[in-house]
Order: sequence, then structure tokens, then C-alpha cells
Amino acid sequence: MSRDAVPQPVRLGDYRPPDWLVDTVHLDVRLHPTAARIVARLALRPNPEGREGSPIVLDGDELNLKSVTLDGAPLAGSAYVATSTGLTLLAPPQRALTLEIETVVDPSANTRLMGLYRSSGTYCTQCEAEGFRRITYFPDRPDVLAVYTTRIEAERDEAPVLLGNGNPVEAGAVEDTSRHYAVWHDPWPKPSYLFALVGGKLDRITEDFVTATGKTVELGIYVEPGKTARAGYAMDALKRAMRWDEEAFGCEYDLDVFNIVAVADFNMGAMENKGLNIFNDKYVLASPETATDADYANIEAIIAHEYFHNWTGNRITCRDWFQLCLKEGLTVFRDQEFSSDQRSRPVKRIADVRLLKGHQFPEDSGPLAHPVRPSSYREINNFYTATVYEKGAEVVRMLKTVLGDEGFRAGMDLYLDRHDGDAATVEDFLACFADANGIDLTQFALWYAQSGTPRLAVSGHWDEAARSYRLDVAQTLPPTPGQSEKLPMVIPLAIGLVGPDGRDLPLALDDGSNAERGVLLVTKPRQSFVFRDVPHRPVPSLNRGFSAPVKLSSDLSTADLLFLARHDSDPFNRFDATQTLALSHLLEATSAVRAGGEQPAPDALVEALAATLGDTSLDPAFVAQALSIPSEADVAREIGEDVDPDAIHAARTRLRHAVGEALAPALEAVYARHAPTGNYSPDAASAGRRALRNTCLDLLAAGGTAKGIARAQAHFGAADNMTDRFFALAVLAHAAPDAREDALAAFHRQFRADPLVVDKWLALQAQIAEPQTLERVRDLTGHADFDWSNPNRVRALIGTFAGLNPTQFHRADGAGHDLVAGAVMDIDGRNPQLAARLLAAFKSWRSLEPVRRASAEAALRRVAGKPSLSPDVTDIVSRSLD
Repeated sequence: MSRDAVPQPVRLGDYRPPDWLVDTVHLDVRLHPTAARIVARLALRPNPEGREGSPIVLDGDELNLKSVTLDGAPLAGSAYVATSTGLTLLAPPQRALTLEIETVVDPSANTRLMGLYRSSGTYCTQCEAEGFRRITYFPDRPDVLAVYTTRIEAERDEAPVLLGNGNPVEAGAVEDTSRHYAVWHDPWPKPSYLFALVGGKLDRITEDFVTATGKTVELGIYVEPGKTARAGYAMDALKRAMRWDEEAFGCEYDLDVFNIVAVADFNMGAMENKGLNIFNDKYVLASPETATDADYANIEAIIAHEYFHNWTGNRITCRDWFQLCLKEGLTVFRDQEFSSDQRSRPVKRIADVRLLKGHQFPEDSGPLAHPVRPSSYREINNFYTATVYEKGAEVVRMLKTVLGDEGFRAGMDLYLDRHDGDAATVEDFLACFADANGIDLTQFALWYAQSGTPRLAVSGHWDEAARSYRLDVAQTLPPTPGQSEKLPMVIPLAIGLVGPDGRDLPLALDDGSNAERGVLLVTKPRQSFVFRDVPHRPVPSLNRGFSAPVKLSSDLSTADLLFLARHDSDPFNRFDATQTLALSHLLEATSAVRAGGEQPAPDALVEALAATLGDTSLDPAFVAQALSIPSEADVAREIGEDVDPDAIHAARTRLRHAVGEALAPALEAVYARHAPTGNYSPDAASAGRRALRNTCLDLLAAGGTAKGIARAQAHFGAADNMTDRFFALAVLAHAAPDAREDALAAFHRQFRADPLVVDKWLALQAQIAEPQTLERVRDLTGHADFDWSNPNRVRALIGTFAGLNPTQFHRADGAGHDLVAGAVMDIDGRNPQLAARLLAAFKSWRSLEPVRRASAEAALRRVAGKPSLSPDVTDIVSRSLD
């Protein structure tokens, strides 16, 4: 790959307003499988803030241009230039004008799944980030907001359902033809990336929702024929999300209808197009027989997320793609809060932090590190990352921690009021909170500008004579690509001082103030906080609720951690103390494995787990989380360099076996106590009981004993829901090689007609940590149920192998790296976004031990050397190798 092939960077510092604005867009879309005709009539005017006398420059991508007219008259060929990437009117009159453009596209050939394409016969669109330019020529940027009216026409038999943004205006038959049409109008100005249309054979469920001010909204969820019975939970989640947003943020829905469409071929999870959300069907369809508790929770969260975008993303959009975190990080925070209120807040917080540590922390420490708001990018599709989404949400959460509930709500109210209808920036967002609270957030803004995960070192010192306790805190932020020098951050450190009786002590600082809400603001490289009136040596509970996304090290002893695991009033830190004990052991055990030895499970860890398991006052879902042994990825992240996945796997396997053996009587008792009663329900309490019972099943089978395997087989056979059935299948797949194949075959026979369940079947096999898995994955790519053109199938098999099977993806012989690299190169020509996201699995390759590191680098260089790589893959591979 030559340097000339690397996409040129787009820089935040180069931003300037558009030279032309678009007030209205009228689209006439005549659907056809191979030749869809689009006539776009744009009402343009010069932007007073743009450059005077500028040409009209419109974006395009693989469009077949048929005609261009200006104010109703055909435009002479010398008046414009059309290329593969755009259309330029060289010297347009500098006044309001009407431009009409006719293009033709081939939806069936659009394997990139961007723009207008077909999914299982259904016409649909995906326009974020830059897909609208694959439909018609347009200034395809977020800060060009227009009012859209869309006429959609199609063969009635092929597409009896025609949907667009906004409200339905008109529908009818096209005279003397077998075609029909529908007209949709969206009164709210929006950027082109929020445009959507759908046409196809779809079934619908519908309900009404009455808003806080008494307006009735018609809700519709459209699915493939015969699947409406599986859309009920999504509808329930939507109605709960709409009510919650009114109550929590004062955000009321603003159209007469709200529609969701589930499609089978989708590059993302879902898309928040105004009034017409398009979803990957895995985040809409659910029944007890086909969906796990995790699926139900994901549907709830993602339905809410896309709906919440109606205000934080649609009514207020982002000025440019550098501000992506402004809509995504904020909306992830909002959906996390919704799920916390619907379910268990402590359990949700634990799950969110595990996701952050598992995906975003490695991103922050590898070659793909970037700030929450990047200062440059080469391919915007590659910045839909854990840093933008999950870390972006953590930054918003820290803002709430700094300001408190009332101060945060005041800032949000001002933001929603001040910038309604705007294309806003991070600076606009922070200014609202600063103005509403009379606070300077200049230093806090560094969270958006500096990449990397801050490291916080904390040590405590109790002075018995002075009855005081001092916390010394030091923060550092390591260099990351493009940022060698870092400034100190604002780190809200939530703390408690736990006395010998297990109760929190009052927090009174020696300057006479109280630590408001138990939060210390760390703003300097080194700070000390002295607490007075501390009669006994306390155990500090640090970073409560994971108040800041940092790597924390402290001088807490094993005894201190065990004490916190049993007594901390903060649920997250009670969980985290146990995890810290387990991680500490796994680090030592991994080193022992590499040296040819073995490290026995520590008594303190077993004691902490036993205490949690035996505490019947705890939420079962919390106990299930606390019993979970840190993942192999968690251990690798803590090791940081010279990582040997095989040694980590061996150490973790031994620990799981030891814990299962040591706690067997208690695990068996809890397993029996949580046996199912009554019919399946996806509610949080029921899901928590199933989670704990299944966790016990897993630990009891971890040693591969005949008794443990027999219990798993019985569990599998007796299951009346997908949660229990699939969990037992996973236990057998990992712990019982002799019983695995029969169970996998039985599962497939029962569910082979359901693609979403087949995805689970594929993903499970890709996770088996055995050398034979590589050949299994290769064989499955030729299975009748596998389809290289469907992103869900590819993510399930290849993505899971690369992301969740470190021993086999990072095989010492390099075969795992070769498999994934080969898949990336093959997919790239059809679907560059999918290929680039698969390639991101190499993000931590530099942390591997030398043999595996060399293999990963060789695989990346093979990808880099392939001619005609897409910009998406070129960007990822070049940054990975830089």
C-alpha cells in the first residue's frame, strides 16, 4: 500500500460553513429492483456566512446522472462538471434558485448497504454517515438542514408498504399502471443523513401513544410477513421510552406517527431517521423461544437509544462529523439511564463498565486510539467507535457527577431550548452547562480533546493522633498516537471512607468543607485531600460507581479488598473489589503457567465469592455479575504487553474449576433455589434469577466432571426458553467436548429456519477455545445457513472468532490471523464498512508476545498490500501499522 493510497485526512480546524444552503428538498423516488429513478428538486440559496460567488458543489457516489435543470431550464453541459464523487455548477446565479437533478441507481447491486438498497426484497436506505450521496447529488454534510417532502412510487405487488420521514400526506394508485405511490412530509428541518424510505411486503403492529400534552401519536413496527408476534416487546419498550423521555428530560415527540422497520441486512444496529427508524431485525424481534434475556435487554436499550435521538441527534444535530460524540455519547448516556431505571441500576452500571473496559480501554491503548472528538479523520465510517459512544457517554456522566442532578438538568434544559433546530458543537453543549451553573468547564473539555485512559494512583494515610486521613492522588495520561504531551484532566473521584463497622464515615475535609456528594475533583498532577474527625483507620472506597473512566491503582491490601467486597455500600465497588482480587490472582497465575507452574486459587477470593453467594439480601442479577470470573480480555488488558493468550486461558480455566469445586455445595443450593416457576417473563427480576442460576450451572460444570456435564445436559433438555437453552448449550460447547456435537446438532435442527437463532449457533462455535475451531469456522463458511453478504452472519462467525476467541484468533502459527485477514480482503470489495470493522479486531496486536505479534503484523501487511483497497480498510490498516 503506497502512501498515495491512504485517504487524505479531513481536519476539524479546516471547517467552514457551507457556501450554499438548501431550504427544501422534494424527492420523487420511483423504485425498481435494478433501475430506481430519483428526481430531486432542491431550493438553494447562497449562505450569507459562506464565500461570496462560490460554485454549487454537491456530493455524489456511484450515481448515474440523467439530467440537470436550473429554474426549470436544462443546464448546458459547459455549466457543470459531473464526476464519480460529485456535481459542480461552475457559475450559478448568486440568488435563490431551484435545481432539479435526475439520477438512476441499482438497489439490488448495492452490496455496500449504504444509500438505497434491497434487503430480502425490501427497499430501504441507510444514509449515515455519507449514504445520501449514493441516492442523489447533494451537499451531504450535517450542517445543511432542509425540509423534505418525498413521493415514493413502486409496483403495488412488490412493495405494498411505502414509508418515508415525517407524516403521511397522500397515497393512491398511479393511473393506468400496476403501481402506487405515497407522499410523506417532514416539517422539521434535518440533515441528509437522517433521510429514509422503505418499500416492501411488510406486516405491521400498531398502537397509539398519548403524549404529556395530550397529542395522540400512531406507533407502527413493520416486520417481515409472519413475524408480528415477535415485535410486541419492541413496541412496549418504545412506549416506555417515550414516557420516560418526557419525565426525565421533558422531551415530547413531535410528529403524528413514529415508525420502526426491521430489516435483515444492515451494517449497524439501528438508525434514528426522523420518524422512520430502520433497525437490524435482531434488535426488534423477540420471543421466549428465540430470544435470550440479553436480547430482550438489548432491544429495550436500542429501541430507546434510537427514539431518544429524536431530540439529541435530530432536533439538535451535529455541525460536522467531528461532533459525532455530541449526539452518540449523549444519547448512549440517556439510554443507559433509561435502562437503569427500568432494571437494576447497579447491575446496569456494572454491565456498562465491563463493556467500556472490554472494548474502549483497548482502543485507547492501541494504534487506533483517538479522542472522543477527533481532530481529524480519513474515513468517518471508522469513527463509530467505543470511544465515541461508550467513552462519550462516560464524559456526559462525569459532567452530571460534577454538577449534580439539578445542575445537570438545568444544563440539559438550556441545551435543548437554546439549540433546538441547530447543528451544534461540543463547545455549544458545554457552554449551556457552564452558563446554567456559573462554572468554567474549560479544563473539563479536555476529555473531548485528549485520547487515552488516565491512570490514577491513590494511597491513603491515617494519622491516629490527629484523627485525620489523607488521600494522595496522582494522575497521568500516557502518550497516544498524535498526542505525546498531555494536560491534567478534571477527574471526579467519588469516594467513601468505610469504618470498621462497615458503615460510611462523614466526609469532612480539613479546610472546613464537606466533600459534596462524596466527590473529590482531581484537577492537578498531584493532590492531597485530608479528612478530619476520622476516629478509626478507614478503608477507602475509591471511584464509586466508576465515577471516572480511569485505570485506578491503590495501596489497598487483600484484607481491605475482602472487607469492601463484604461491606461496601456502593454496589459497583463491592463488585469491583472481588474482580480486583480475581484479576490479581490471574496475573500471578498466568505468569506461573508461562513458567511451567501453577498458582492455587487464593482463599480471600473464594471467601469473597462465598460471602456474596450466601447473601440472600442481594439482587440475584448482581450476585451473578459478582461471581463472573474476569474475562481473558480483562487479564490481557491488565498485562498490557507480551501477552500470551494460551497462558491466560489456562490460568482462567484453572481458576474457574477451583471456584466451582470450592463453592460446589453453595452453588448447587442456589441453583436449586432458583429453579423456574411459572411461565417465562423477560422482566428484570426474572432475568436476574435466571442469570444467577445459569452462572451457578456454568461454575459447577467448569471442571468438566460427569456430574456437572449431566446437570448441563438436563438443563438443556428441560429448558422452555432460549435463555436457559442457549446458556446450557454454551456450557456443553465449552466444557463437554464429548456431548457438544449432539447438542449443537439438536439445537440447529430445532432452529435452522430462524436466521437470528442460527447466528447464535454460529457465534457459539466460533468461541470454542480449541485448535479445531479454526477448521470448524472455515467449514461453517460453506454451510448452507451462512451468507457472506449478510452482515449479521459474518459478524456472528468471523467477528466472534476474532473478537471473543483470543487463543484461536491469536494462534502462534498465525492461522487465525490469516483467516480473518483473508475474510477482510474478500469482503472489502462488497461491503467496506463490514470489512473495516472486522479488521479492527487487530487493534491490540502490538501487546502480543513476539511470535504472535509478528504474525499479526504480517497479516496486516498482507491486507495493506492488496491492490484497490477501500478507503475504509485502508484507513484502519494504515493506522494499525503506523
